[in-house]
Amino acid sequence: MKPESWKAICHVCVASGLCAATVYMGFFKDVFVQVGFEHYAEAMDERLPAFLAMPFNSLINLAYVLLGACWMWTDVGTLGHPTELQRAQYLKDVFASMALVYGPVQWLRIWTQTHPAAVLDQWLTLPIFAWVVAWCLSIDRGWAPWLLLCIEGLSLSSYGLALLHPQGFEVALGAHVVAAVGQALRTHRRYGSDTSATYLALGMLSCLGFVLLKLYDHELAQWRPFQRLTGHFWSKVCDVLQFHFAFLFLTNLNTSPRLHPKEKMH
Repeated sequence: MKPESWKAICHVCVASGLCAATVYMGFFKDVFVQVGFEHYAEAMDERLPAFLAMPFNSLINLAYVLLGACWMWTDVGTLGHPTELQRAQYLKDVFASMALVYGPVQWLRIWTQTHPAAVLDQWLTLPIFAWVVAWCLSIDRGWAPWLLLCIEGLSLSSYGLALLHPQGFEVALGAHVVAAVGQALRTHRRYGSDTSATYLALGMLSCLGFVLLKLYDHELAQWRPFQRLTGHFWSKVCDVLQFHFAFLFLTNLNTSPRLHPKEKMH
């Protein structure tokens, strides 16, 4: 594994650890979150151990880990100066590390149904969307570590809205989604191709599926196709897919001839 990969893993693990410590110290104890198996359409299987009580909603979280591991070992491409490639590798590996961490955190929430686990699951969602913005800006403006730090810091701070209003998290998440899509569209217009357009469209479609399937989990359970593999399960499938298409989109832009015109000439 490359030095940039280890650096990315370390940075994500330290940041996630600080978030976990903050949550479990009770800083967000007044945040409203839904806790309890009744909030999920999938029926519990009492024959299984607690960490598999809802088997499909639990096991789908392995997909995040597999996706993160796969992209951790994937090269970003060949265009650009070696220093630029190292920086692109770091951006990609931070995103992959976020997937590696996010899967177990979601599983912990499903398994324990405790308030701190639910809060941590919500909180860590925000910097993932923010990293799309940060990566796009790095492609557009060049390497600026302070900008990456500011974006992620602002993203993490925005969870404070959840302390101010019961729907504060939803407001923060909606703002993150809009910012990620808006910045992706802007960067695509400058450096994109037909291929990146396809990845972007599929990513946005997956994001829409992620939101709608999760919101209508119980309503969809009235239909036979969603009674075993429920809306929540399929929303996580869409979430993994939007992660994957974001990787494809951003790594495609990193190797765009429009971004590296000199390399195209050679």
